[in-house]
Amino acid sequence: MKSAPNDNIVFRDIDKSAALATTVSKKLHKLERYCGDIIRSRVVLEAPHQHKSKGRQFRASLELAISGNPVTISSENESIHRAVNDTFASAERCLKERSERRKAQRHQALCEVEVEE
Repeated sequence: MKSAPNDNIVFRDIDKSAALATTVSKKLHKLERYCGDIIRSRVVLEAPHQHKSKGRQFRASLELAISGNPVTISSENESIHRAVNDTFASAERCLKERSERRKAQRHQALCEVEVEE
């Protein structure tokens, strides 16, 4: 990642937490294992509104600028930590699937080149 991880974590309607920012930074760096071509990332942690029946809900959104197509993932939960964990777990799955598809496409292209020769 080209930018500093703490500069792209936004807290909306919740208090800033150093522990939460550290957790998000660690998870952002972990995503680099699955996709090395992440250009920029932005994480938004917010408490958008209060539901009458569900109570207070928190939302964690992750925007990744990746060469090719950008990835945007969000999750809501009653706990901000669970919302963050769910969002990053979904992002990890998405990046793994993307990596596997790219490997399969490269393998298929190599096989086609070998057949032509």
